[in-house]
Amino acid sequence: MGVSEHFRPLLVRELTETRKARAGLSTDITSTSDLRRESNVDDEHDPEGSTIAFELSQSATLLRDADARIAELEAALLRLEEGRYGSCEVCGTAIAEGRLEARPWTRFCINHAGGR
Repeated sequence: MGVSEHFRPLLVRELTETRKARAGLSTDITSTSDLRRESNVDDEHDPEGSTIAFELSQSATLLRDADARIAELEAALLRLEEGRYGSCEVCGTAIAEGRLEARPWTRFCINHAGGR
């Protein structure tokens, strides 16, 4: 099994888990939105804790993060299919295996990661 093929199951597992987490977040957002609509409570001025608006905002951010991760994972699987997986998109050098183990969806070597 080549280095690229070693990462296929990792990418597929991560994609499956991220999709499952995204589905849960989506359900949470829908439930919280429904609760907000059905409630007569002014959650914006509730001194007892976090507001529904805050929870919705936090969940929406997590949902966007999950969408971005799904796109990265799908792109990594496509690169694997095309034989480009494991090469830096900037310089073309091989991405260190340790980096791929930590972030199997990465497109950049450590020199070009620059906070990506």
